[in-house]
Amino acid sequence: MGMQPTRDSEFSRNSDRFDSGTNPYEPEVGSLPDSEAGSAMETDTGTTIVGIVTEDAVVMATDMRASLGGRVVSNKDVQKVERIQQNAALTISGSVGGAQAFIRALRAETNLYEARRGEEMSISALATMASNMLRGGPYFRVVPLLGGVDDDGGHVFSLDPAGSRLADDYSTSGSGMQYAMGVLEQEYTTDLSTDEAKTVAARAVKSAVERDTASGNGIHLTTVTRNDVTTEGYESFEDLV
Repeated sequence: MGMQPTRDSEFSRNSDRFDSGTNPYEPEVGSLPDSEAGSAMETDTGTTIVGIVTEDAVVMATDMRASLGGRVVSNKDVQKVERIQQNAALTISGSVGGAQAFIRALRAETNLYEARRGEEMSISALATMASNMLRGGPYFRVVPLLGGVDDDGGHVFSLDPAGSRLADDYSTSGSGMQYAMGVLEQEYTTDLSTDEAKTVAARAVKSAVERDTASGNGIHLTTVTRNDVTTEGYESFEDLV
């Protein structure tokens, strides 16, 4: 008659299935799906986006090009800035699908807040909520700028999928940011008027369009005030710079 396996030998065989560095009592954490890393056929805004704070407004500027994998122009008239509430707007760079979903969710949250509280969310609180949503939500490869004006004045916040929330008087993001930032560093002053800020923002985007193949096809200029968000589109920079 053969020897029956003991409980100890059975445990030893089962324990071989675990890696020596694995704790079987810890939760298993899988890897992110491959789709989150992006693909050559994902509609993407390579993008140049700019935000500038002035005394009584925030000026935001974006190019108008969308591409597939940064190689093929898929759309020449993309509006990359959207109103979130009457005194705040968001510019997008990265995945178009992720950005559109993020904007819908952010609008829903601000509408819910206003319905419950009877007032709009402050821009600082809105930036905090947006950064938390990016960090914990399914909005992969979305790197926006949030601009708005409240009782404390104008604000520009740069956000990213890791959950960062950075405030500045001016900021830029996207594939053309290094070209735009050079213009902003040279031309920004704390006493810019709204019209002067539009010119500086347009020059920044134009500088990026000249060298960044993922940016181009015109510019949208958005002015955010305490009570309104207005956007104008231009196919040419001639009348702006």
